[in-house]
Amino acid sequence: MQKITCVALTVPVLLMITVGVRSDEPAKQEKAPAKTKTVKARDLTLKVPDDWKQKQPGSSMRVAELEVPPAGEDKDPGEFVVFWFGEGGAGGAQANIQRWIGQFEEEGRKMKIVSGESASGKYTLVDLTGAYKKPVGPPIAGKSKRMADWRVLNVYIETDAGPYYLKLDGPQKTVAAVESDFRATFGGKKDSEKEQKR
Repeated sequence: MQKITCVALTVPVLLMITVGVRSDEPAKQEKAPAKTKTVKARDLTLKVPDDWKQKQPGSSMRVAELEVPPAGEDKDPGEFVVFWFGEGGAGGAQANIQRWIGQFEEEGRKMKIVSGESASGKYTLVDLTGAYKKPVGPPIAGKSKRMADWRVLNVYIETDAGPYYLKLDGPQKTVAAVESDFRATFGGKKDSEKEQKR
């Protein structure tokens, strides 16, 4: 009688353990890739996330302009812009790198420069974080607005039609959330990029 009672009490425990280790439960699904849309920027064909809002370019130098929705607790959206200044461009890669670096306050500035290859051509990507002096209005005016805790990804792409300049700027969390999407717009490949020392 006593043995039967012990077996009866053990059965529910074994059932509970068995339920806990079932191997036929579905695995967690990975996040589906973002839906994209095609945006033409003169000779460049870009694949951008569907929720990036296309805007009317603010100047003739901008051949594409989109608003990037804020991520997490960020309140300000990001901005994605493509510039083209003609076949001659607006200075070479090194001149633009220096200009981009100079748009950040030196104190607290972090920087990484890499080079890679895309279907459109060779590119240089400059990743900057810190206090950004965001240009406001026409370049000739030389006006800027200080944006604290900001991040900017600048890209210089060498194409047959001349250099293109891509820029994604916004709060750090927002830019981090779409960094891979940004590279995908122009076919950049992070795994094959080489870091440049300064």
